[in-house]
Amino acid sequence: MNQGFTFNSIKGSLLGKNRIAYYIGICVLLFFFILPLFNDSPYVLKMLSLTFIYIMAAMSFRVITLSGQIPLAHAGFMGVGAYCAAMLSKWLGFPFWANIFISAIVTTLLGIIIGLIFSRLRALYYAMGSLFFGIGIISIISVGGDLTGGSTGLAGIKPIFTNATQNFYLFLGITLLILIILYRFEYSRIGTKIKAVEQSYQIAASVGINERYYRVMAVGVGCFFVGIAGACYAHLNAVVVPTSFSLNTTLLLAIYTLVGGQLSFIGPILGTFVLQFVPLYFFRGFQMYSPYVSALILLLVVYLLPTGLVGIPQVIKSKFKRKSNVHAS
Repeated sequence: MNQGFTFNSIKGSLLGKNRIAYYIGICVLLFFFILPLFNDSPYVLKMLSLTFIYIMAAMSFRVITLSGQIPLAHAGFMGVGAYCAAMLSKWLGFPFWANIFISAIVTTLLGIIIGLIFSRLRALYYAMGSLFFGIGIISIISVGGDLTGGSTGLAGIKPIFTNATQNFYLFLGITLLILIILYRFEYSRIGTKIKAVEQSYQIAASVGINERYYRVMAVGVGCFFVGIAGACYAHLNAVVVPTSFSLNTTLLLAIYTLVGGQLSFIGPILGTFVLQFVPLYFFRGFQMYSPYVSALILLLVVYLLPTGLVGIPQVIKSKFKRKSNVHAS
């Protein structure tokens, strides 16, 4: 019998894979729930809220990479979601919950259309095609005139809450919900088939898996959640500018994913927190150097931790094991 979408099924699958990781995740979640009781600084809570948004974006980026594609237009799709929510809020007065839903749908439809157009492209060719499309999105937004605010951006977006603590809990809840959905998606039959396409599309096709269908599905799912991230970004900052969704942002999402560990579900979460929140909190006066710090961390991780930061426990464990074997001999 198939397990339903329940807490017990999620708990069971997590415990079956890694009991320690499950309990660590619970402790981290409890920490975030009680954090505002000990530190209610508006700056810290806003930076954490922004980190949650980038976690959504990085996780949606990873969904597409599971199919073997490199989505270099991902920040552009995030911009579509952000500007859609911004224009609905500013020009039509729509509330946040309507904006987030409409933005996700619009971004998904656009992603599916582009996915179908580029469905015959793979790997580097898909990356180049999506790169040019992402640049096109930013160019269109920049020349949108009063509708999009042009190159100077669009301001006057209605905030969700004026209280930083309320925003913090809202984005924490949305992020947690998205993570649960994406976890179930990845370890479902559909997720398994998407991974099979990434491993070898020829073998996948030989056993009846429609490569084109599942690649487009991965793009659609990734765009849906990055559209939500974009809408949240717009309402959190109350202003959007085209440069916030350029190629640099897509590369940051890729770095967050690679540093944390692309092969692990929690990899992008860890990578985003380390590279997004930690520099903003501990090195406020040196934010201009953050790209160089991120590049340095990426190089160190690539050479020392090929599986990302999530591989640190395994590296420590293997070193202790080698030492114990040496002493035993």
